[in-house]
Amino acid sequence: MKLMKAALVLFVVLLLQTTVVLDLRIAGVHPDVVLLLAIAAGIVGGPDVGAVVGFAVGFGYDLMLAGTPVGLFAFVYGLIGYTVGTLQGGVLRSSWWIPRITALLASAVGVVALALTATVLGQAGYLDGRLLRVIGVVAGGNAVLVGPMLRFA
Repeated sequence: MKLMKAALVLFVVLLLQTTVVLDLRIAGVHPDVVLLLAIAAGIVGGPDVGAVVGFAVGFGYDLMLAGTPVGLFAFVYGLIGYTVGTLQGGVLRSSWWIPRITALLASAVGVVALALTATVLGQAGYLDGRLLRVIGVVAGGNAVLVGPMLRFA
């Protein structure tokens, strides 16, 4: 039953990202709830769950996008999910703001890691003047949305 819930959550998040969220633009940039799911899975389930969920949802996102190498998002989101899970293991979660700060910082690192990895793989347009704006919108949006996402991760 847990596997069915996980598959449903992955499907719904991918569907939301590729339909509704793409139309929600702030300063020309849309939030990234796919990355947020990887972060939330790392917070809730630890490094193994964060890595698996991040890889799975990232791979699904890779398959939906045209023009990016397959595995780019899977690699970066799996790595972010694992890292968040590892770092959250030693943090007490009694304060409401800890997941928000974690999502903010992990999202910023995830956007930079994605831009650097894409550039190394020969993808143009990731390291440009918009990068700081993308970091701000994605990190800020994910910090706001992490509370509801933790219930589904």
